[in-house]
Amino acid sequence: MTAEAIAADTGTGPLRIALLSYKGNPFCGGQGVYVRHLSRELARLGHSVEVIGAQPYPVLDEGIPLTELPSLDLYRQPDPFRTPRRDEFRDWIDGLEVATMWTGGFPEPLTFSLRARRHLAARAGQFDVVHDNQTLGYGLLGDLGAPLVTTIHHPITVDRRLELDAAGNWRRRASVRRWYGFTRMQKRVARRLPSVLTVSGSSKQEITDHLGVRADRIEVVHIGADTELFSPDPAVPEIPGRIVTTSSADVPLKGLVHLIEALAKLRTEHPDAHLVVVGRRAEDGPVAGAIERYGLEGAVEFVKGVSDAELVDLVRGARIACVPSLYEGFSLPAAEAMATGTPLVATTGGAIPEVAGVDGETCLAVPPGDAGALALALGRLLDDPELRARLGAAGRERVLERFTWARAAQGTAELYRAAIARSPGARKAGPSAARSSNARSSNARPSDRESRTTLC
Repeated sequence: MTAEAIAADTGTGPLRIALLSYKGNPFCGGQGVYVRHLSRELARLGHSVEVIGAQPYPVLDEGIPLTELPSLDLYRQPDPFRTPRRDEFRDWIDGLEVATMWTGGFPEPLTFSLRARRHLAARAGQFDVVHDNQTLGYGLLGDLGAPLVTTIHHPITVDRRLELDAAGNWRRRASVRRWYGFTRMQKRVARRLPSVLTVSGSSKQEITDHLGVRADRIEVVHIGADTELFSPDPAVPEIPGRIVTTSSADVPLKGLVHLIEALAKLRTEHPDAHLVVVGRRAEDGPVAGAIERYGLEGAVEFVKGVSDAELVDLVRGARIACVPSLYEGFSLPAAEAMATGTPLVATTGGAIPEVAGVDGETCLAVPPGDAGALALALGRLLDDPELRARLGAAGRERVLERFTWARAAQGTAELYRAAIARSPGARKAGPSAARSSNARSSNARPSDRESRTTLC
């Protein structure tokens, strides 16, 4: 087996897979997208996949069952950081969840892992492999009734470092340290995992450096774009001067404030340049401050609640797609934009070069955090329609060759089989197990009426 397996799954039978997702919003962040598309493609290979998740629950494609392990959903809108009613408490795990939230921490990775362990223990023998999607909680250590494979998209310690760097005072830094307290647990758990899967070579190095996991225990399987959905459509009109990006407004890792500054520079020579941000607008903070400081109120539009189809058309209609992130473990927005044939300007932060490719061949690449370089690259593309067409075509070809969900599922299934083969007393895969009586299925593919949101 190779680290980046692309051959068809050649195992001896279908596998029964429990895919764990402690947070599964499919319309923002990588985790929900990963669960939705990977589960679908594993099922297409003939495997039996059951997703076990907490709020926000994943939206899954037809035929993929979802078993709900509800949390107290303490961060839901419109009342995040809420205090539950007394009758909502079910057991000591609920009490732990609230106590951690009250003291400024983020409890969900730990509390979901404890609920998942209890659930899996009650269903011993029903799965051939358990696949954890970056929970990394103490509850997943020990015997789960099946071999464990864990995906780490990138170490959350990277987010913690960037948030601390952006913190303006000691109170904010103290708050960030407390919120990210769960990363200590994730470090301890990661070092004890038998099999780690990650999505890029850059993330593999970060997992080794930040979490202390030995490199020989980490395998890379690239993820991808939905190339049927994200595809070119000449019928969609291109909007002059339009630049599109996907970003949570004030997450420092996403680098949006640098793109705002670049837009201000760009508009001195391209007054029609404007930015569409797929994401929630923060009413205050660095991004809002930059928009006001540079007088860009009419040149920056935030959109949320858009359907998949509407998102694709936003990207298709842009002159340029931009990924200004300071770091990415993979960058799905880059792959999705390239799949539509929209030319890409992207930074070289983290794994983005692995996805976007070589500067001048499949994208224009700039250093992270450099607003001047971003402005120059954006201006160059706005001035050169032939370059836009060449980069757009080459970008789509790169995604089709390297970054599809079918290839991701094939590689992941190989890692499952390797984990099973290493497991003491591994048994042959059998027919799909009966689902628990309280499992709820989500059998409908999301329609265009279902909206995206950047609130994870």
